[in-house]
Amino acid sequence: MKQNSFVLFKACSIFFVIVFIVKQSYAQDANSIWIRPQRITDAPLWGIRNGITVSLWPAAAELTKSDGGPRGLLRIGYNYMGSDFLINFIAIEPVVNDDMEFSEISPSAVDGKWGKFIWAADSIGNNHYTGNANTRGTITHPDALHPNVEELSFYLFMEQFKNGAHPYIKISMRSDAPGELCMQVFNEENSAVMQRCALTATMGNYSRLRLLYLKGNVVDSRKLFAGYNDIDFIEKQPYNYNEMLRTKQGDYIAVAESNEDFAQLADWPQQPAYLLKNSWRYRPFFRLTQYWKKPAQDADSSLIIRVNGRAKYWSGGSSNAANYIDIPGGPAFENFELRDKYHAGEKFVFGLSLLSAKQLIDSL
Repeated sequence: MKQNSFVLFKACSIFFVIVFIVKQSYAQDANSIWIRPQRITDAPLWGIRNGITVSLWPAAAELTKSDGGPRGLLRIGYNYMGSDFLINFIAIEPVVNDDMEFSEISPSAVDGKWGKFIWAADSIGNNHYTGNANTRGTITHPDALHPNVEELSFYLFMEQFKNGAHPYIKISMRSDAPGELCMQVFNEENSAVMQRCALTATMGNYSRLRLLYLKGNVVDSRKLFAGYNDIDFIEKQPYNYNEMLRTKQGDYIAVAESNEDFAQLADWPQQPAYLLKNSWRYRPFFRLTQYWKKPAQDADSSLIIRVNGRAKYWSGGSSNAANYIDIPGGPAFENFELRDKYHAGEKFVFGLSLLSAKQLIDSL
């Protein structure tokens, strides 16, 4: 990263943290479907009404909260009937020479703390850190056959990783797919060669995702991880592209949902240990199916679905079992992602749907 970027990091980061903890504003234009900053100095949050949202530290996906969670993550939310809810986080995990880094726990070169700084801009080359939105996003009409379709897009830049990887991401959302966030991965000129750059949904346990839908098979985390009750992650084999569902367009798709109905999902144990950790309580008043999609023209035989699981909610990496609580109902999937061999410009689409998994799959 250029020296002037570090200067801007150091000068701006503390100031903007303070500013955006107390200021969370985005456009409320009644004539627009888009959720985006009124000004480039506002909080970094973008999305679509009654659809998906994405925000960056220190902004929170839920605007009633001042703390959006860990740094180094994309905060994925859902806007429904005027309310905003955090649903998941997406981390960036580049691999160089078999060395994988994790954007949320890789230390920043600025302050040495966990989490890479990530910031937005409206174009390539405008990649110096700012703690605010820095762009409202660009609205275009990408489909000549459907001129009313709008697309909101912008770029996300980040600190270079210790392993030499230096990715950046183009974000786009379309008005005809309000539940989908498209992420297109590129690399800076100074980046080491990346074997892959996974984008992983890291918080499946919040929605208690337990059912993974494959072609002709449903994987149940309770059976896959039966008997496991430790505080760490647990992982089995990945699933290759031949096992994946396909859409009518031939795109590859991996679908996950909770095994619980809404009443069960919204229930929260009333024991003291759970009341002290009620940030894990499911807050939306609706149930969502989550999925990853890979465009057919962007896929190859290296594509796999990778999941891991947890039996207890994450507790900041503590080694003390007393700091953990069991996930109600048993082990659930935590990380949920697609992996493949990296190539510049590759696309991953993360989606949220009010449809059940079966309804979603039947609609594909």
